[in-house]
Amino acid sequence: MMIRKARSEDAKGIAKVHIDSWRTTYRGIVPDTYLKALIYEEKEEIWKRAILTGSVFVAENEEGQIVGFANGGKERSGQYSGYDGELYAIYLLEAYQGKGIGSSLAKKVFEYLKEKGFNSMIIFALAENPACKFYEAIGGKRIGTEEIEIGGEEFTEVVFGWNLA
Repeated sequence: MMIRKARSEDAKGIAKVHIDSWRTTYRGIVPDTYLKALIYEEKEEIWKRAILTGSVFVAENEEGQIVGFANGGKERSGQYSGYDGELYAIYLLEAYQGKGIGSSLAKKVFEYLKEKGFNSMIIFALAENPACKFYEAIGGKRIGTEEIEIGGEEFTEVVFGWNLA
Protein backbone atom coordinates (compact mmCIF):
# COMPACT_ATOMS: atom_id res chain seq x y z
CA MET A 1 0.00 0.00 0.00
CA MET A 2 1.36 3.39 -0.96
CA ILE A 3 0.26 6.71 0.56
CA ARG A 4 1.14 9.69 -1.60
CA LYS A 5 0.11 13.21 -2.53
CA ALA A 6 -2.78 13.20 -5.02
CA ARG A 7 -2.21 14.15 -8.65
CA SER A 8 -4.77 15.67 -11.02
CA GLU A 9 -5.36 12.33 -12.74
CA ASP A 10 -6.45 10.86 -9.37
CA ALA A 11 -9.69 12.87 -9.23
CA LYS A 12 -11.80 10.13 -10.83
CA GLY A 13 -10.51 7.45 -8.43
CA ILE A 14 -11.01 9.74 -5.43
CA ALA A 15 -14.58 10.49 -6.52
CA LYS A 16 -15.29 6.75 -6.80
CA VAL A 17 -13.94 6.08 -3.30
CA HIS A 18 -15.85 9.09 -1.95
CA ILE A 19 -19.24 7.95 -3.26
CA ASP A 20 -18.73 4.20 -2.80
CA SER A 21 -17.62 4.67 0.81
CA TRP A 22 -20.57 6.97 1.54
CA ARG A 23 -22.92 4.33 0.13
CA THR A 24 -21.51 1.59 2.37
CA THR A 25 -20.79 3.63 5.52
CA TYR A 26 -24.05 5.58 5.58
CA ARG A 27 -26.43 2.88 4.30
CA GLY A 28 -29.27 2.74 6.81
CA ILE A 29 -28.24 6.09 8.30
CA VAL A 30 -28.62 8.65 5.49
CA PRO A 31 -31.69 8.41 3.22
CA ASP A 32 -31.20 5.92 0.36
CA THR A 33 -32.56 8.48 -2.08
CA TYR A 34 -29.69 10.81 -1.16
CA LEU A 35 -27.05 8.08 -1.52
CA LYS A 36 -28.44 6.90 -4.87
CA ALA A 37 -28.43 10.48 -6.19
CA LEU A 38 -24.69 10.99 -5.66
CA ILE A 39 -23.00 11.55 -9.02
CA TYR A 40 -19.41 10.46 -9.69
CA GLU A 41 -18.75 13.18 -12.28
CA GLU A 42 -19.81 15.94 -9.85
CA LYS A 43 -17.47 14.65 -7.14
CA GLU A 44 -14.69 14.28 -9.71
CA GLU A 45 -14.95 18.00 -10.56
CA ILE A 46 -14.82 18.91 -6.87
CA TRP A 47 -11.73 16.74 -6.34
CA LYS A 48 -9.98 18.15 -9.42
CA ARG A 49 -10.12 21.57 -7.74
CA ALA A 50 -9.19 20.26 -4.27
CA ILE A 51 -6.11 18.43 -5.56
CA LEU A 52 -4.68 21.75 -6.77
CA THR A 53 -4.33 22.88 -3.12
CA GLY A 54 -1.77 20.15 -2.44
CA SER A 55 -3.68 18.98 0.63
CA VAL A 56 -5.12 15.72 -0.75
CA PHE A 57 -3.45 12.35 -0.14
CA VAL A 58 -4.38 8.97 -1.57
CA ALA A 59 -3.89 5.35 -0.59
CA GLU A 60 -3.07 3.22 -3.61
CA ASN A 61 -3.09 -0.58 -3.62
CA GLU A 62 -0.52 -2.79 -5.35
CA GLU A 63 -2.47 -2.59 -8.63
CA GLY A 64 -2.36 1.23 -8.59
CA GLN A 65 -6.04 1.57 -7.69
CA ILE A 66 -7.01 4.36 -5.31
CA VAL A 67 -8.67 2.74 -2.29
CA GLY A 68 -8.74 5.70 0.10
CA PHE A 69 -8.01 9.39 0.46
CA ALA A 70 -7.83 12.20 3.00
CA ASN A 71 -7.46 15.96 2.87
CA GLY A 72 -7.25 18.87 5.25
CA GLY A 73 -6.53 22.54 5.67
CA LYS A 74 -7.68 25.60 7.60
CA GLU A 75 -10.54 25.09 10.06
CA ARG A 76 -13.65 26.35 8.26
CA SER A 77 -16.35 26.90 10.89
CA GLY A 78 -14.56 29.44 13.08
CA GLN A 79 -16.53 28.05 16.03
CA TYR A 80 -13.81 26.06 17.78
CA SER A 81 -11.40 28.42 19.50
CA GLY A 82 -7.93 26.96 19.76
CA TYR A 83 -8.36 24.70 16.71
CA ASP A 84 -6.84 26.11 13.54
CA GLY A 85 -6.74 23.08 11.20
CA GLU A 86 -9.32 20.63 9.93
CA LEU A 87 -9.33 17.11 8.54
CA TYR A 88 -11.96 17.73 5.87
CA ALA A 89 -12.41 14.17 4.67
CA ILE A 90 -10.99 10.71 5.13
CA TYR A 91 -12.57 7.78 3.30
CA LEU A 92 -11.60 4.20 2.51
CA LEU A 93 -13.33 1.55 0.46
CA GLU A 94 -15.01 -0.90 2.83
CA ALA A 95 -12.71 -3.81 1.89
CA TYR A 96 -9.65 -1.79 2.97
CA GLN A 97 -10.92 -0.61 6.36
CA GLY A 98 -9.37 -1.94 9.56
CA LYS A 99 -5.93 -2.48 7.99
CA GLY A 100 -4.11 0.64 9.27
CA ILE A 101 -4.55 2.55 6.00
CA GLY A 102 -6.81 5.17 7.58
CA SER A 103 -4.21 5.83 10.29
CA SER A 104 -1.54 6.28 7.62
CA LEU A 105 -3.73 8.71 5.66
CA ALA A 106 -4.57 10.68 8.81
CA LYS A 107 -0.87 10.86 9.70
CA LYS A 108 -0.09 12.35 6.27
CA VAL A 109 -2.71 15.06 6.80
CA PHE A 110 -1.42 15.71 10.36
CA GLU A 111 2.11 16.14 8.93
CA TYR A 112 0.84 18.40 6.13
CA LEU A 113 -1.05 20.61 8.59
CA LYS A 114 2.00 20.87 10.89
CA GLU A 115 4.18 21.83 7.90
CA LYS A 116 1.68 24.59 7.09
CA GLY A 117 1.91 25.94 10.65
CA PHE A 118 -1.28 24.51 12.13
CA ASN A 119 -1.09 23.41 15.78
CA SER A 120 -4.41 21.65 16.15
CA MET A 121 -7.16 20.08 14.11
CA ILE A 122 -10.82 19.09 14.15
CA ILE A 123 -13.05 16.78 12.15
CA PHE A 124 -16.83 16.62 11.94
CA ALA A 125 -18.32 13.10 11.83
CA LEU A 126 -21.91 11.89 11.87
CA ALA A 127 -22.60 10.55 15.35
CA GLU A 128 -23.80 7.26 13.84
CA ASN A 129 -20.66 6.86 11.73
CA PRO A 130 -18.71 3.78 12.88
CA ALA A 131 -15.51 5.78 12.20
CA CYS A 132 -16.10 7.76 15.42
CA LYS A 133 -14.32 4.90 17.22
CA PHE A 134 -11.42 5.27 14.76
CA TYR A 135 -11.10 9.01 15.45
CA GLU A 136 -10.92 8.33 19.18
CA ALA A 137 -8.39 5.52 18.60
CA ILE A 138 -6.05 7.92 16.77
CA GLY A 139 -6.25 10.48 19.58
CA GLY A 140 -9.30 12.59 18.79
CA LYS A 141 -11.21 14.04 21.76
CA ARG A 142 -14.92 14.84 21.56
CA ILE A 143 -15.14 18.62 21.83
CA GLY A 144 -18.65 19.37 20.60
CA THR A 145 -21.66 18.50 18.50
CA GLU A 146 -23.37 20.19 15.57
CA GLU A 147 -26.63 19.63 13.72
CA ILE A 148 -26.52 19.07 9.95
CA GLU A 149 -29.13 18.42 7.26
CA ILE A 150 -28.54 15.67 4.70
CA GLY A 151 -31.19 14.62 2.20
CA GLY A 152 -33.91 16.53 4.06
CA GLU A 153 -33.19 14.89 7.41
CA GLU A 154 -31.44 16.26 10.50
CA PHE A 155 -28.34 14.53 11.89
CA THR A 156 -25.96 15.13 14.76
CA GLU A 157 -22.28 15.45 14.01
CA VAL A 158 -19.63 14.90 16.66
CA VAL A 159 -16.65 17.25 16.54
CA PHE A 160 -13.31 15.65 17.41
CA GLY A 161 -10.21 17.71 18.20
CA TRP A 162 -6.47 17.01 18.22
CA ASN A 163 -3.44 18.92 19.39
CA LEU A 164 -0.79 18.53 16.68
CA ALA A 165 2.09 20.25 18.49
